[in-house]
Amino acid sequence: MIRFNNDYNRGAFPSILKAINENNAQSFSGYGTDEWCEKATQIIKNLTDSNDIDVHFFTGATQANFVVIASALNSVQSVIAADTGHINCHEAASIENTGHKINALSNKDGKITARQIEECASSYYEHEAEYLTEPKMVYISFPTEKGTLYSLKELEDIHCVCKKYNMYLFVDGARMAYGLGSEKNDVTLKDFARLTDVFYLGGTKCGAMFGEAVVITSPLLKKRFKAFMKQNGAVLAKGWLLGLQFATMLESDEYFIASKNADKLALQIKDAFVKKNIPLEIDSYTNQQFVILNDKQKEILSKNYIFEECGSYNEKNIVGTIVRFCTSFATTQEEVNALVNDISSSIV
Repeated sequence: MIRFNNDYNRGAFPSILKAINENNAQSFSGYGTDEWCEKATQIIKNLTDSNDIDVHFFTGATQANFVVIASALNSVQSVIAADTGHINCHEAASIENTGHKINALSNKDGKITARQIEECASSYYEHEAEYLTEPKMVYISFPTEKGTLYSLKELEDIHCVCKKYNMYLFVDGARMAYGLGSEKNDVTLKDFARLTDVFYLGGTKCGAMFGEAVVITSPLLKKRFKAFMKQNGAVLAKGWLLGLQFATMLESDEYFIASKNADKLALQIKDAFVKKNIPLEIDSYTNQQFVILNDKQKEILSKNYIFEECGSYNEKNIVGTIVRFCTSFATTQEEVNALVNDISSSIV
């Protein structure tokens, strides 16, 4: 069975395993104060062309999301997000558990617009709204949970609305590498450093064994951030393991090369479905592809492949199941060739 159900079903780049083994007998300072975290931080500063950033390493994305949001907001402030946003759908109410409301806006292909955000914010800031929560942060994902991308223009427009209402802009980058590697992308890490208050480079889904690198650009969010991390059990004692992974894959460019290849492989899968007139739920140009399969098609492909079912579909005279096929940093051309061959030869 070949897994296409997610992008975190394998270990890590061999170079990371090699580096861990080579450094296993060494001793390092704890809690992220080691030379590996320092090196990874400097590499990220170089990539963003900014020395005025703080970088903190987390073991996972859900942890990063709720610590960032909880540290930024007081008890009567809320966060704006798409209704499909990871914090709204996949994190067991972790944000609500920290005492903060999510203002969920209806998505279009996984995205929300600057206009939607302004309408939500203005309902508080431009009216007497004493008993509403204050929208203080906007959360978006890049790529989105649907595999789509915010353009530079869309990001700039959202940034302007956030500045108008003095809200923070937070970008979930759990799949950041796949967004940056897409042929349709026009946003750079320098743009994220310029236009956001906090974002992160995902590692767990993009080549690391585990880990996310949170980048804070806003001076207001930097103060005592590590104390919030510690309070929530998010400071890894063996922090050098996180720093080493990011330093290794960023310095070698594997992070960007492998993700770009994963996007290319995903488009081969997409093209195979299109050629067989299998409808797409979303027109994605990243490593996540969403198609609509009928029961027979699912049965045929499930003999050799594991994929993720994402709910039923019944629109425009199309009835079936939304299915996600997901490539990763470790997906091979041979695996994709096998799937493409089965799509073209076995599906009717």
